[in-house]
Amino acid sequence: MNMADDQLSVRAGERASPFIPILILALSFVGWAGFQTAQLVLEKDNLAALRVGQDKQVEDSKRLRDGLDNLAKATLALSNRGNANARLIVDELRRRGVTINPDAPPAAPAAAEPKK
Repeated sequence: MNMADDQLSVRAGERASPFIPILILALSFVGWAGFQTAQLVLEKDNLAALRVGQDKQVEDSKRLRDGLDNLAKATLALSNRGNANARLIVDELRRRGVTINPDAPPAAPAAAEPKK
C-alpha cells in the first residue's frame, strides 16, 4: 500500500463533518436575506420619491375640481334665477348624469399622513 491509499482508508472510516455544508448554507441564506432587504429598501425609497413627485399634481387637481364645482354652483344659481342658457347647461349636465349639489361644502384637503 502506498501513502495515498492509507489516507483514503483512514478518511473512509471517519464520519464527514457537517460544519462546512451548514456554513455554506447559512452564508447563502444571510446573503440572500441581505440582498432582498436592500432591494426592498430601494423600492421603498423609489415609491416615496414618486409620491412626493405627485403631490403638486394632486394639489393642482384639487384646485381645478374646486374651481369646476364653484362654476357649476354658480351656473345652477343662474339657472334658478331664470337664465335660459344656464338652465340649458344644467339640464344637459343632469341628462349626462352630473349632479350639482349647491349645499355641498368645499372639499377639505386630505390630512397629511405621517411620514415613516
